[in-house]
Amino acid sequence: MTDLVDLVVIGGGINGAGFARDAAGRGLSVVLLERDDLAEGTSSRSGKLVHGGLRYLEYYEFRLVREALIEREVLLRAAPHIIWPMRFVLPHSPQDRPAWLVRTGLFLYDHLGGRRQLPGTRVLDLRRAPEGLPLRDEYTKGFEYSDCWVDDARLVVLNALDAAERGALVLPRCPAVSARREDGAWTVQARSRLSGEEHRFRARCLVNCAGPWVADVIGRVAGANSARKVRLVKGSHIVVPKFWSGAHAYLVQNHDRRVIFINPYEGDLALIGTTDIPYDGAAEEVSADEAEVEYLLAAVNRYFKEGLTRGDVLYSFSGVRPLFDDGKGNPSAVTRDYVFDLDRTGGVPMLNVFGGKITTFRELAERGLHRLREVFPHMGADWTANAPLPGGDMPGADFEAFFGALRRRYPWMPRPLALHYARLYGTRADRIVKQATSLEGLGRHFGGLLYEAEARHLAAEEWARTPEDVLLRRTKHHLHLTPAEHAAFREWWSGAALEAAA
Repeated sequence: MTDLVDLVVIGGGINGAGFARDAAGRGLSVVLLERDDLAEGTSSRSGKLVHGGLRYLEYYEFRLVREALIEREVLLRAAPHIIWPMRFVLPHSPQDRPAWLVRTGLFLYDHLGGRRQLPGTRVLDLRRAPEGLPLRDEYTKGFEYSDCWVDDARLVVLNALDAAERGALVLPRCPAVSARREDGAWTVQARSRLSGEEHRFRARCLVNCAGPWVADVIGRVAGANSARKVRLVKGSHIVVPKFWSGAHAYLVQNHDRRVIFINPYEGDLALIGTTDIPYDGAAEEVSADEAEVEYLLAAVNRYFKEGLTRGDVLYSFSGVRPLFDDGKGNPSAVTRDYVFDLDRTGGVPMLNVFGGKITTFRELAERGLHRLREVFPHMGADWTANAPLPGGDMPGADFEAFFGALRRRYPWMPRPLALHYARLYGTRADRIVKQATSLEGLGRHFGGLLYEAEARHLAAEEWARTPEDVLLRRTKHHLHLTPAEHAAFREWWSGAALEAAA
């Protein structure tokens, strides 16, 4: 039994990690419990965008869009290594939304959030602009606007890292088995899925950030009730070889009026998504089905000269978004806003978080802690709006200047590898390179940009415990290794893990 802590946070996705970070930075004692790996659920299976949500304007979600656009600027300053600007080309299809409506929406998008760092919208003549070259000839007019790219899983890990460095105890693969109110506090039992070790914590407050499993935690773990519900919506993506030139992305409208993002990904690849389908299965078993893959291919082929086929799909993934159930029938119309439910039964509080999106995680945590101010009257003030995430402490949030300095520091390092370390680790890249003065100093090369030094760093510093933790979530090396290289890394990891355990 540990001493009494202030908060036990259940859920190691973006909301849980963000909540733990904010609370720890206010001087509260925090335990973060996650059933699987950090970001293993919804938070590593997003469209990887920090954005206001252009399409939400059609549903009159002006406040949500405005707040998300403001957060976009905050996060861009906080993590310039894993978040960066991206321009989106929207070819106009007269059969779907009229041009005046698109133009009006983009005008609002430019001005609702007090945009400062990103360029505004411009109109494109796709017959002359280079962005129109890969598009079919019937699309002659387009618009270009700004949003931001994010490495979603790393955003979660960086929040967890910051939480831990501020005193939080972060326990991945350690699910909460039960939680009960007794003697004026929560008694929370957890069990490590790796070692079987039992943990018991006493906490003044329980925070439920379990995402798709929020209702399960309320009912099964805590034995409580809530009138609020989440609606599970499945979103799938596919990865194909990149089929256009340039760093810009595309946003296209499908026949059913849904919009599909076509984004450059990992250098020579493209990420295409997403779908919006009601889902009632087990969230941990979700996967992209063939109908969704064909739907996404058809959306691309409606606009681009180069037709994609099923054989072009290199990889697919699917996530379950836990949207607050506001009673809307159309999954695309269900709000992406978040709602808190504070249960103070017996004077022992439990804060349940319903809904939310990656872009607003920081604000969600801040407002959630405001709800707990009566419980923790002496906690510190708001602080995260101006605090960089680990690796993001670059002067002026200027990634290009930082990267230039990194290259001068390691002239022996090939540019793609230096960029990989700079993007994923920012100012902490030196912790991987350490004293190395050549590629040989980074240890065994497994293929692509994966060296032993990085894998060992992830195991020692970022809670990586399986090959998938390294290849799929802490990095995206799995997209660049051959099957033989995958197998070799898994074999090495098994031996390295045994060595570490010894």
